[in-house]
Amino acid sequence: MNGVDDRTGQVRPVGRTSAGIGRVSGPARFLQSARILAWRNVHNFFTNPALLLPAILFPLFFFTAFAGGLSRVQHVPGFNYPNGYTTFQFGFVLVQAAAFGGVFAGFSIARDFESGFSRRVMLATPHRSSMILGYSVAAMVRAVVVVTLLFVVGLASGMNVSSGPADLVLIVLLAMAMNMLAVLFASGIAFRFRTIQAGPLMQTPMFMALFLTPVYVPYELLSGWVKTVAGVNPLTKVVEASRYLLAGMTDEVAIAFGLCLVVGLVLFGWSLSGLRNAERSGG
Repeated sequence: MNGVDDRTGQVRPVGRTSAGIGRVSGPARFLQSARILAWRNVHNFFTNPALLLPAILFPLFFFTAFAGGLSRVQHVPGFNYPNGYTTFQFGFVLVQAAAFGGVFAGFSIARDFESGFSRRVMLATPHRSSMILGYSVAAMVRAVVVVTLLFVVGLASGMNVSSGPADLVLIVLLAMAMNMLAVLFASGIAFRFRTIQAGPLMQTPMFMALFLTPVYVPYELLSGWVKTVAGVNPLTKVVEASRYLLAGMTDEVAIAFGLCLVVGLVLFGWSLSGLRNAERSGG
């Protein structure tokens, strides 16, 4: 039986080690493999500026551009969001940052396949679905850090938040749910193509889905085909729920979490079938 070294990510023999890894139960091995993958990806993220800076600067750029450059939109007749345009845009950018944190996890999977690391992981563990959990946990850790920084910047820029403690918890949970949806979507592509050249296939659909929600104005002020598409786009409810929670309201929250659950189950099947595809191809 082989294992993967926590620090180096290299496959190593596992026998009668001091940790007793070679004799752990199936569920324990599953969690161990996920933990190793999560730690490796979190470590690489925080020690590699090429990975860390885009994840932080990208949402900050959008927040600054939207909240600052379009602030006069709040004076448009019918714009009735009570907490101002900065908070209105923060609700969207928060969801966007969480989603793209999940997409970056797909990039990590593709890079690991290109480097041969994922093949070693598949040889080292009989529970290969633990790869999905490991990358998902790493993506969640990254998303928590980015969301925290966004809140700091948003509050420093004068964002008006009416949320209570329970609302703030729901906001974070909603962002993590969005992060998981993006991980499952991107990982399904990464497992199938196993190359970073598939990056646009992960990023572009997510970008389009997010920007076909009420980005700049409330849903009621949209018109034409954009309003039609936004009306059937499940991410619209997620964005709106984020904005409501920032204003201390719970409208659309239950619907948003329900949609995340349904879409998440579908995307989990997509990700798992992609992993099975990678297994059949030998990684």
